[in-house]
Amino acid sequence: MSTARPAPTASARGTALHAEWTKLRTLASTCWLLAAMIALTVAVSAAAAAAARCPSGACADDPARISLTGIYLGQALVAVMAVLAVSGEYGSGMIRLTLAAMPRRISVLAAKAAVVTGLTTVAGTIAVMGSLLAGRLILPGNGIGPAGGYPARSFGDGAVLRAGFGSVLYLVLIALLSLGAATALREAAAAIGTVLGLLYLFPIVAAAAGDAAVSRHLEQAGPMTAGLAIEATTGLSTLPIGPWAGLGVLAAWAAGALSLGGLLLRLRDA
Repeated sequence: MSTARPAPTASARGTALHAEWTKLRTLASTCWLLAAMIALTVAVSAAAAAAARCPSGACADDPARISLTGIYLGQALVAVMAVLAVSGEYGSGMIRLTLAAMPRRISVLAAKAAVVTGLTTVAGTIAVMGSLLAGRLILPGNGIGPAGGYPARSFGDGAVLRAGFGSVLYLVLIALLSLGAATALREAAAAIGTVLGLLYLFPIVAAAAGDAAVSRHLEQAGPMTAGLAIEATTGLSTLPIGPWAGLGVLAAWAAGALSLGGLLLRLRDA
C-alpha cells in the first residue's frame, strides 16, 4: 500500500500562506528591518550620487549603478529579515506548533518563501525607485548627465528599466537565499554570518587574489558580484559576467540554499 501523502489542497495552501503572513507581519522586526532597508538604500544611494563628480564630462561612470549603490548595504537588512522569518520560530519553539498544524514541511517552507518574496518585492521596489529618483535629481548637477555627454535616459529606458527591475529581483533572491540558509542552519547568528560571508567575502577574496583570471572567476561565481551585474547599463563588454547571466548565478545560489533547507527540514526533527 502506498504511504504517500495526498497533495495539499488549495485551501491548505491558502491556510499556510495566511498563517505565515500573520506570523511575519506581527513580528516587530519585520517592519522595522524593511523600513530601515528602504531608508538606508535610498540614503546611501543619494550620498553616492552626491559624492560622484565628473566636471570634465569625460568620465566612464555608470549613472544607474551609482544611483543603486545603496543596494550593497540594504541587502544585508533583507537577509536579516528573511533569516528571522525562520530562525525566530526555532528560537521560540513555535516551529513545533507550525509543523504540527501543517505536517507537509515543504508546504510550510513554500509559504514562508512566498510571503518573504512578496514583502521584499514591495520594499525593494520602493527602495530602488527612490534610489533611481535620487540619482536622477542629483547626478546631472555633478556633471553626470546629458550636459556632461551622458545619454538622456528616463525610468522607461530599456537599460535603466532592466537595472531597476533586476535590482528588485536581486533583493528577492537574496531574501530566498537567506531563507534557505536559515532553514538549513536554524540558528540566526550562524545563518546571518553565512549569508553575509557569502555576499561580502567573495569580492574581498577576488580583490586579494593577485591573479586576474582567478579574480574574474571569483566575481563570476560570487552571489553578490555576479548578481549585481544586473545594475550595469554601460560597459557591459567589460563585465566579468553579463547582467542576466549574473542574476542567474544568484538564482542558482538561492535555489541551492532552498533545496538544502527543504531537504534538511524534511529529514530532521523540529
